[in-house]
Amino acid sequence: MALQLGDEFVDFSLPNQNGEIIHFNDLKGAWVLLFVYPKDDTPGCTIESRAFSDNLEQFKELNTKVFGISADDVNSHKDFVKKYDLKMDLLADPDGHLLGALGVKQSEFQGAKYWDRTSFLINPSGMLKKVYLNVNPKGHEEQVLNDIKALASE
Repeated sequence: MALQLGDEFVDFSLPNQNGEIIHFNDLKGAWVLLFVYPKDDTPGCTIESRAFSDNLEQFKELNTKVFGISADDVNSHKDFVKKYDLKMDLLADPDGHLLGALGVKQSEFQGAKYWDRTSFLINPSGMLKKVYLNVNPKGHEEQVLNDIKALASE
């Protein structure tokens, strides 16, 4: 069964681009945006990752931690972060355990499967507040910033 709005978010522990383990339970007390993208260093994924990185200060002002996640491994993430000087952590889920548990859909392009671009917004108590499906990488960061402002004032 897929996660529903209002549910407690799935507990996870995944490595970032430096091999450091990020534990979901350590993130409580802040908003968390987890954006799923298909592959490091591809056009749409680069646009989306750079936009979040470029606007990270605005997210921090809203007490929000931003993480990218894909099935790429730690070394791929490390290269991607370095190439574009990305400011947020990228989480590696090469076996797709968390992505599958979250109900992220998979698509296929030229014979290669990939996880669909999906984002999850989690409130400071760990509750799923919004799911973004079929995300357009251009302008997604603005949409999320506006949603955090609206949800935080409820």
